[in-house]
Parts: sequence; C-alpha cells; structure tokens
Amino acid sequence: MSAAQNNQWFQEIFSSEGSSFGLKIKGKLAEVQTPYQHIEIYGTETFGNLMVIDGCVMLTTRDNFLYHEMMSHVPLFSHANPQKVVIIGGGDCGTLQECLRHRSVTEVWQIDIDEQVTRLSEKYFPELCTSNNDPRAHISFDDGIKWMKAAKPESFDIIIVDSTDPVGPAEGLFKQDFFENCFKVLKKGGIFIQQSESPLYHMQLIKNMHETLRAVGFSNTHTAPFPQPVYPTGWWSATLAGKGVDLQDFREKDAQQKTFKTRYYNAGIHRASFALPEFMRELG
Repeated sequence: MSAAQNNQWFQEIFSSEGSSFGLKIKGKLAEVQTPYQHIEIYGTETFGNLMVIDGCVMLTTRDNFLYHEMMSHVPLFSHANPQKVVIIGGGDCGTLQECLRHRSVTEVWQIDIDEQVTRLSEKYFPELCTSNNDPRAHISFDDGIKWMKAAKPESFDIIIVDSTDPVGPAEGLFKQDFFENCFKVLKKGGIFIQQSESPLYHMQLIKNMHETLRAVGFSNTHTAPFPQPVYPTGWWSATLAGKGVDLQDFREKDAQQKTFKTRYYNAGIHRASFALPEFMRELG
C-alpha cells in the first residue's frame, strides 16, 4: 500500500488489489516521525480528523466508533464476568474508553509501543481519551510482545489486540509465539480478540490466524466482520478465540440492557456478527 496526496485529497492506494480510498482534506495538522513509524494528522472536509500511520489510514473522527465498539463490546459481553483486560496497541485510546464503560471491569492495561500515538490522539481526538485518567486505566508505552511474554500466567480475562497492519512494529503480533503467550496469560474462560484485516483482501491471513490460534490451545475461534468505511474495501473484521468457552454464548440480556450508550453495537449486532457469508463459513 502507498499514500498519495495533493492540496485537496489524501489517498491510500492498494496497488496489489487495484483499488484506492480517498478523503478530501482541508490541510495537514501534524506530522511526527517516531522511532517506530511515521504519523500524520489531517483535517478532512467530511470525516473530521484523520490519523495516518506509515501511509495507512488508522482512524477518523466520523467512523472510528464502528471499530472501537466491535473490538470491545463483543469480547466483553461474551465473557461471563470480565474484570481484568489488557489491550495490546490501541494507542488512540478509543478501545480503552469502551472497555471502561463496563461496570464489572476493575482494570484495563493498555500497552502501546509508541507514545506519540496517544499524545496526538489527546490533542486531535480528545473525545477518545476521556477515560485516560480513570483509576482503572493503566497506560504503558512498551513493546506489547515482550510485555505479554513477561505477564503472569492466567492473569487476565480479556486480551484485545488493537494493532496496525501486520508489518513493521505489529508484525510479531500475528505470529505463533505471541498467540502462545496470550493463551498462557488468559484465565480459563478467557477471550482473545484481534483485528484481522479485510475478509475480501486478507482471507489467507485470517485462515492462518484460525489455524494458529487453535494450534496453541484455544478451543474455538470465530471471525466477526463489520463495516469500516475508511479501511481497505470498507469491510473489516475481528477474530476471536475462546479458552474453554463457547464464543457464541454471549450475555445477551446484559447487552440488551447495557448501562451505556453506543452508536453501533447492540445485542442484535452481536448476534448477527456470528452469521457469516458462505465464503467465510469454512473458518468455523
């Protein structure tokens, strides 16, 4: 993938698939080269602010709620009593905020290698960072792979891998040894979820994730697709894995009577995320 821009448009080009996605921009608001990646912030005409990392669209003001709500509420309502959550990545803090809406949650650890993602989010996406000072929130700027390797066995109920694409700093988050460590760190009945790219463009990656997650010991896996207009194809996914728990057996009544507002997620959306198109059904 590559990026192109002029005075009016930011465009992310997917040469291998012969497609692109663009947003009309008002101007560049910030640009930072960190030891890990190149981060840009743009103001757009219709999608609010836009964050780009290494030429790839990460989030916009207008549609980030789709991703953050699905990455958070699907696993948390699928767990019998989620209390301890760790987020690997998630530096924009949107997933952290959604997790902390659950009253049962006693602590959420956010481990992102690049502090600048969070600092830029605090400035340009402040609506995602309102829970950063919650006493249950623990924000650490560290290597998530090393952090997970060193974490105490059976110490978390939920692991959320809210990462960039599987290249650069995030490449190791899609490998077997990382999944093995996640399985070790989860308590029995725990749930793992990871963003898993576009079902239309990345089915082989998704298949590999299912095979590897089951190989390291997870009892069942499922990929939940959802819309995400600013990502490749406009259709994204998250892949879940359960440690001795049926992923389809979610707390439907609690989801129906949730004590907080959402813009996309509800019990019906949760249930529907387990209805797959024919070409995805083989994933199990």
